[in-house]
Parts: sequence; structure tokens; C-alpha cells
Amino acid sequence: MLDRITAFFQGIGQAVGRGMGLLVAWIVWPFMAAHGWYGKRHWMVKGPILAFLVLLIGLYGYFFWQTQVWTNFNPNFVDSYRWSERTVPAGQELPVSKPAAANTTTSATGAPATGARQCQSSAIVDAAADLTDMNVNQNAWISSMLLYRLGFFGIDWDHTPFLDNKASFQRGVNQAVRRTATELVDTLGRVRGTSSINNNLQDARGNLQFDEFSWYFGLSPFGPKTPTPSYYRAAIGKLRAFNADLTSCNATFDGRADNLIQFIDRIANDLGGTSAILRERSENYNAGWFDTRADDRFWFAYGQLYGYYAVLTAAGADFSQVIRERNIGPLWTDTLSQFKSALRIQPAIISNGREDGWIMPSHLAVMGFYILRVRSNLVEVRSVLDR
Repeated sequence: MLDRITAFFQGIGQAVGRGMGLLVAWIVWPFMAAHGWYGKRHWMVKGPILAFLVLLIGLYGYFFWQTQVWTNFNPNFVDSYRWSERTVPAGQELPVSKPAAANTTTSATGAPATGARQCQSSAIVDAAADLTDMNVNQNAWISSMLLYRLGFFGIDWDHTPFLDNKASFQRGVNQAVRRTATELVDTLGRVRGTSSINNNLQDARGNLQFDEFSWYFGLSPFGPKTPTPSYYRAAIGKLRAFNADLTSCNATFDGRADNLIQFIDRIANDLGGTSAILRERSENYNAGWFDTRADDRFWFAYGQLYGYYAVLTAAGADFSQVIRERNIGPLWTDTLSQFKSALRIQPAIISNGREDGWIMPSHLAVMGFYILRVRSNLVEVRSVLDR
């Protein structure tokens, strides 16, 4: 009996060994055949082929590096701005420090000369510009890279579990910046009904709305194109130009309570849409670690929270007078703490298992829960401001 059992397992081992050998042979055979064909060619044929392979390996190496290295990724980066130390809301004139008597100069009329007026810049604009700078200058914009567009043997990278997390994160951040730019143009950067739209903000919004996937050449329409990062870099310049004008008191930031209410309402609606996307994927797909779209949904939502955390922290400085007058400081701080709690979730592998499962976790359900908590706080802030 023991011999039969031993023989049975030996047979299974031999069968598995033969199967693995056939699999390896099947994988290696094309390369061996290509090597044999390549060895018989003239150097005029070998040279271009070798150069192409070296170029392809170099491009994929660069692509792999850019997708795996996240430069200056730091959910707590807003702490470095020290916005909480600002005492003047955005757009309001800064108090002029009184010069020392020994340094006081006089004008041609004999009156003391005063410095040029200065107003407080917008922290929201700084946050939007710096988030975009991180996306396209400090990192490569993954979604418009040639190898990302070509996909994995023709399969969209978003439909694979490989090399797409950073691209989804960047698009999530950009979604937050796009919404912020729209609100800056429509309400925050002008006095509604009595002032025109600021040209710098208008240009920034137009550039940030540009297609996220454009490379130097396209098929629809056919021909050369300006790549996506170029438009986003132009938007950075326009945002910084607006803040420069605002600092010189040559632009407007309308920090009224009703504008803050509308801004919060739009952000809450945006997060609500993302929550619905996470819920749909979590409820209808339970492939656990093998759900190839779960990581896209997760990191898009994470990037969106990352961007809105920076923007709303900045809004606390720009609307400091409103927050102080309406006595919502503790509620505002609690809302930001909800963002920080959500951004602590950084699993190495995203799993979309059953919510009551015990082997494979449901990271989408967890992220959806935190987004709803953030949204609930935003709705409460809006309700208090609207009283």
C-alpha cells in the first residue's frame, strides 16, 4: 500500500515537472527561434534591430521607474505652508509695518513716502498650482506617456494590475484641481455681478480641462499635438500670475460666506460621485486581490482626497474671517482630520473582496467609508454656514 501511495505522488510530481517543462519551452521557443534567425543575418540587419531593442528596453525601464517612484508624495505636505499662522484672509490688504524714524524717507513734496499696497495672496491658488507642479514637473505625467497609451500587449494598463496606480492617483489629484479652478473662475476670483472674469484664472481653467491622455501625436484628429503636461504647466504659470496680481492688489478674491458654502457644496458633490463609483465596484465585483480595476478606483479616490485635503486646508486660511465669525473652527479642524485619517490608508496591494470576507479585505469599501465620513463633515459645515 505504501509503495502505491509513493508511486502515485511520484507520478503527480513527474506530470507537474513535464507540464512546467513544456510551459518553459513554449515561452522560450520564440526567443530561441529569433536568436537563431538573428545570428544568420548581416550586420546591416542586426544593427537596426539591436538599436531598436536597446531603445525599447530603455523606454520600458524609464516607464517602470516613473510609475514606481512617487517623488514628493507626502499627505502631510500642507504642514510646510504654515497657513494657520496667517492673520489676514485672501484678497484683503496687509497691514503696513511702521518704518523706523531713522529709515523714513520723504517724497519730492516733503510728505513721508509710503510703500506700495500689498494684499494677501490666495492659499487655495498656491495649493492648486503646487499640486499640478507635483503632477507634471516633479513627476512624469503617466497617463500621456507613449508606453502607457500603447498598453500591455494592446490591453489598457487600467485593465491590468500593473503600473497604473500612479496614473490613477495623478488623475484623482487633477480632478480636485479642476474643480477648484472652476470655482476660482466662477465665484472666488471675482465679485459676482459687478466684475469680469479674471483672464489668468480663465486660462488656467481652460488648460486644466485639457485631455489627460494626449501625447505628441494622435489619431483623432490625426497629426501632431501638444502633450497634456504642456497645458498643465501653462496652467501653473497662470495660477501664479493671478496670485502675483492679487498680492499687488490688482486682482480680486471674494471671500464671502456664500462663496465658501458653494465651494464646499461642489466638493461634497464631487466626492459623492466618487463614493458611488467605489460602491458600484465593491458591490458588483468581489475578486479580491485579482480585481484588476480595484486599484484604479482606489488610487483615483485617494488622489482626489489628497488634492482636496490641500485645497480645503488652504481654504481655511483664505476664509479665516468667515470661519472665525461663524464659529466653526472646531468643526473645520475635525473635517480636515477626517481627510488625514483617510490618507493613512496605503495598502501595498488593493483587494476588493467581500465586505464580510475573512481572507481578502475590501479596501474599496474602507475607502468609500472614509469618503462618506469626509462628505458628511462637509455637509455639516455647509449647513452651519447656511444658517
